[in-house]
Amino acid sequence: MADSSGQQAPDYRSILSISDEAARAQALNEHLSTRSYVQGYSLSQADVDAFRQLSAPPADPQLFHVARWFRHIEALLGSPCGKGQPCRLQASKGRRVQPQWSPPAGTQPCRLHLYNSLTRNKEVFIPQDGKKVTWYCCGPTVYDASHMGHARSYISFDILRRVLKDYFKFDVFYCMNITDIDDKIIKRARQNHLFEQYREKRPEAAQVLEDVQAALKPFSVKLNETTDPDKKQMLERIHHAVQLATEPLEKAVQSRLTGEEVNSCVEVLLEEAKDLLSDWLDSTLGCDVTDNSIFSKLPKFWEEDFHRDMEALNVLPPDVLTRVSEYVPEIVNFVQKIVDNGYGYVSNGSVYFDTAKFASSEKHSYGKLVPEAVGDQKALQEGEGDLSISADRLSEKRSPNDFALWKASKPGEPSWPCPWGKGRPGWHIECSAMAGTLLGASMDIHGGGFDLRFPHHDNELAQSEAYFENDCWVRYFLHTGHLTIAGCKMSKSLKNFITIKDALKKHSARQLRLAFLMHSWKDTLDYSSNTMESALQYEKFLNEFFLNVKDILRAPVDITGQFEKWGEEEAELNKNFYDKKTAIHKALCDNVDTRTVMEEMRALVSQCNLYMAARKAMRKRPNQALLENIALYLTHMLKIFGAVEEDSSLGFPVGGPGTSLSLEATVMPYLQVLSEFREGVRKIAREQKVPEILQLSDALRDDILPELGVRFEDHEGLPTVVKLVDRNTLLKEREEKRRVEEEKRKKKEEAARRKQEQEAAKLAKMKIPPSEMFMSETDKYSKFDENGLPTHDMEGKELSKGQAKKLKKLFEAQEKLYKEYLQMAQNGSFQ
Repeated sequence: MADSSGQQAPDYRSILSISDEAARAQALNEHLSTRSYVQGYSLSQADVDAFRQLSAPPADPQLFHVARWFRHIEALLGSPCGKGQPCRLQASKGRRVQPQWSPPAGTQPCRLHLYNSLTRNKEVFIPQDGKKVTWYCCGPTVYDASHMGHARSYISFDILRRVLKDYFKFDVFYCMNITDIDDKIIKRARQNHLFEQYREKRPEAAQVLEDVQAALKPFSVKLNETTDPDKKQMLERIHHAVQLATEPLEKAVQSRLTGEEVNSCVEVLLEEAKDLLSDWLDSTLGCDVTDNSIFSKLPKFWEEDFHRDMEALNVLPPDVLTRVSEYVPEIVNFVQKIVDNGYGYVSNGSVYFDTAKFASSEKHSYGKLVPEAVGDQKALQEGEGDLSISADRLSEKRSPNDFALWKASKPGEPSWPCPWGKGRPGWHIECSAMAGTLLGASMDIHGGGFDLRFPHHDNELAQSEAYFENDCWVRYFLHTGHLTIAGCKMSKSLKNFITIKDALKKHSARQLRLAFLMHSWKDTLDYSSNTMESALQYEKFLNEFFLNVKDILRAPVDITGQFEKWGEEEAELNKNFYDKKTAIHKALCDNVDTRTVMEEMRALVSQCNLYMAARKAMRKRPNQALLENIALYLTHMLKIFGAVEEDSSLGFPVGGPGTSLSLEATVMPYLQVLSEFREGVRKIAREQKVPEILQLSDALRDDILPELGVRFEDHEGLPTVVKLVDRNTLLKEREEKRRVEEEKRKKKEEAARRKQEQEAAKLAKMKIPPSEMFMSETDKYSKFDENGLPTHDMEGKELSKGQAKKLKKLFEAQEKLYKEYLQMAQNGSFQ
């Protein structure tokens, strides 16, 4: 082994084996004398180990090699290293010792906190199994069209899920259910079936009138008994509409009109009276509906509709979807075990959960989410369902607080065999059984709407923990906030019931998602024109930034030109960029605070816009790499939030999903050539003074290209900016521009007219000789002097000195104007 001087290191094994220190020093001296020890030689570890064996330098002057190096090491280290101690000597005389290194203190990493309804606080999110997260979300009860209330929950949970998965890199397993067995579904399915049967029989007009009158009787009773103002308003509206539709049919029957005219009136009445006729038919014939397929057809139709709505909203599908109808055997087994564990009891073919028994257990507690709501009979009965709160059903319970795990089926209801007789699942048990089957005895996250906390989720917790005999079925309960429509609760009676399809006719899925991102997922969100206008402006603001960056990136640079020297502006913008990224990370850690994130992103874009504007003013090119990094980061964040499709490399895609990259890559080179050609033509037209060509160039920019989704932006002294923009957006911009220009034109014309009127009035006033200006005011003055100045008022009283002085000033001013008029007339200044 060679040392740093190139010399062969000695083999010290024989020297170290000598037990006598004097003999060992003699042998060491002989070895050292054969080596070239010069100043600057680096000691090897073998050298140091050999000198460790000596307690002192040898006294024999012939052993000067050993004595010299012993003192050299002693001078460097203070004393020779003891046996077994690490030696820090790394260089001999003339070399510095490498300083000791210490790690940086660092900062405490930000941890994700989520608002947990179980504690009503933000808690550090800690999955039970490493990075794996098990998540169950309450899905819809599919008996009607999905509305904006559904969008509120499922878009919000989609954002949370994406952030956990794509930003915090958790391995999320997302499970959602479809409720396809429920009191609402059963009732609606029966009503639809019976009403369609009624229409197919084509009853005579007189029969329809008779049936409508029969249906109005119980409907009127229901109307009078209803106390909820929203429901009462809806029922009153139906009642009024039916009465209005009844009158024409009655007149048509009395007048013996033709069959076609009568049939037209019948159809109108059937349409208006559908709800009350369906309810009346169900109350009289509902018990005769026995075909289970009738109860599966309705939820299947609306489930498909729900999935189409979720796809249109860009909501990720669940990893696994469960339907109640497919899990009936598991539900039966789940209920049986709850009974076996002593927390359930059978009564008249139904099975109920014993809330008192559960609450009295030392290892359980009932009402974890909303303990103050326990005993709220109105909420409990709503949770049981309209078909399950009859007097006989309520009498089956040991306590009014108990709830149904399994319901004995009545005539006209679907049923499945079970140990307690034919029946169907209760509402709350479905989620427990399905989630328990797939996620086990304890899940990380359970999600649902705020209004599901009690009784649904509290009952889920109780029956699941009764089944598993634990107290931790859900670790984190997340509840999305309510949705209001322009400050009011969404209600058909208020005519503000908005389906997802209706909302998507007015705004894009991205715009709806941006609106949701601009609000906290756990707070009430007001869906209104102001909310959506804010989202539209935010989208436009970001899109313009992305389009400007794309234009900058299209400017040709050589391979070395892409690495430009940074000035103070670039350094400052980059510092702001990293500050914003830190702030965004903190906001996401703070209960996924997307509202703050959106504000920080807006601020970052504003800083970029100021930077680009400053560079433009100095006729300098902005730094491409820096702006591209910022734009890519913002695009990445928007992808995480689901506001940008995956196939977009930078900014919002053009042309819809799947077409953005190919469209822009294909079209932009041709548009760039067209832009350069147009610039050349305009330059020649200006030099040669050919306004017709300039007008054609403007028409290309303002009229032709917007129809194709292309925007040309002309800037004095700079190349034209080319942007691919959504066609409808450009057409709206064009119309808005024309509207503003028309308003400006009208204002200009109005200002010119007023100016003309003022000048005409001034001229008319100038024409009046001062001696005549007061003579016509006989309603004010009765006497005048020789110059035409008033001396007495209309009652014959002499004017005061103050009044006379004021009138004289007016007289003198008019005298000046009149002289000016005469001068203008003499000079021929006007005709």
